[in-house]
Amino acid sequence: MAEKEESSQAGENKTELQIIKELVDELYQFKDCYFETHGVEEAGRKPDDVKQKMEEILKKLEEKEDSLKNKVEFLMQKGRCLNVAPDYSAAAEECLSRAVKLDPCLVEAWNILGDQYWKKGDLIASKNCLTGALQQEKNKVSLRNLSMVLRQLPAANNDEHGKRVLESVDLAREAVQLDVSDGTSWFVLGNAYLSLFFTCGQNPQFSQQALSAYAKSAEDKIASSTPDLHFNRANLFYYEEMFGCALEGYSRAAALDPNWEEPREKEKQLLEYLEKVSELIQNKGKVKTRRLRTMLSSLNTSALGPCSSPQFRSPSGRVGSLEPRSLSSLPHGHNAGVAAMGKVVFSLASQGRMAFTFGMVDSDETCIVVMVYNTADTWGVLIGDTVVIPEPNVKRHSITHKDKSYDFKSIRVDSPLLLIVNGKKQNVQSQIPVSVSYENRQKLKETH
Repeated sequence: MAEKEESSQAGENKTELQIIKELVDELYQFKDCYFETHGVEEAGRKPDDVKQKMEEILKKLEEKEDSLKNKVEFLMQKGRCLNVAPDYSAAAEECLSRAVKLDPCLVEAWNILGDQYWKKGDLIASKNCLTGALQQEKNKVSLRNLSMVLRQLPAANNDEHGKRVLESVDLAREAVQLDVSDGTSWFVLGNAYLSLFFTCGQNPQFSQQALSAYAKSAEDKIASSTPDLHFNRANLFYYEEMFGCALEGYSRAAALDPNWEEPREKEKQLLEYLEKVSELIQNKGKVKTRRLRTMLSSLNTSALGPCSSPQFRSPSGRVGSLEPRSLSSLPHGHNAGVAAMGKVVFSLASQGRMAFTFGMVDSDETCIVVMVYNTADTWGVLIGDTVVIPEPNVKRHSITHKDKSYDFKSIRVDSPLLLIVNGKKQNVQSQIPVSVSYENRQKLKETH
């Protein structure tokens, strides 16, 4: 008879624990799918709505705490409930620490505890939790979260940081392979490739892999409502001079999180930059006609400097002198075997350490904007300088965003070392690698 009573009580406990899990599942469903039941115009209410929902469910959990407080599953679900908030919770850490002590094989509890340590700023403890979880079972959450932690850990030198970034890419790839439909894993992989791109020599293949991973993430309904995804992808679009896509990304991130100022500020900065560039191209840097003609009168083939030598090695590896061409005759894309040449008529400081921008006019008085990347803070060109661009890469920009339109051509230069300024090559101190930040603002992304 006693055995039957014990069995019946176990059955009741199982039911109670199942109810608790379903309540917490409902909380995460509410948060992750918020925009399925609310319009984007209500995005500003989301943090308060999620907090209110968390407090309601927490109250229901606490009503059952006396009978279940020593149960591992109850402790984990309470910790998981508290973990929905973006900030660190000492109560969540306590629940989860007790849960993993009672059952060291509980992978999900280790993952959520790792999340709490991340929020607390204790990256080493977070790493240890995730590594421990992976020793129990290979799972996508531990893999992708460990990928994030590795990229944030302080490194003694660039080599150590580079190795960690490479390892983080491998971990994020593994997470994706375990579930190719999980948009959060694709988002973390995109961030890993973005970090790899700027850590390991800006190989274009890595930026394309980052964009591909972000595109996969954006197909997922949960990941696509994450403002960080749109913001990170917009930063990379900006670097790749896909300005229209960047503006859309910043705008979307701002709409999804109206309390986050940075996307709105970035959108505003980029619009102001495009406005300024368009205006300066149109009026040739506001240089007066007489002064401009005086400047251009000294522009001749002698300005080619080393580019006129038969031994000149172009950025593409081609050996031989370059033929000067007018700016209007340059087709879009890479122009092998030729050089663009002109006088500087305006310059703009780099926007958020992105590109040093200047405008130059050639002998035909055609004006084009030049965007130079990886420049040191001390590097620049002055109005009146003669600039030669070997094998220029010409782009056409046609952008429309929020009733604003911009249409202009530019030349992209990946390093100041590729330019000839006043007949001279630039010294190595003129170059410093640019970096583009990516966001993991809220927490380690958890799938429930």
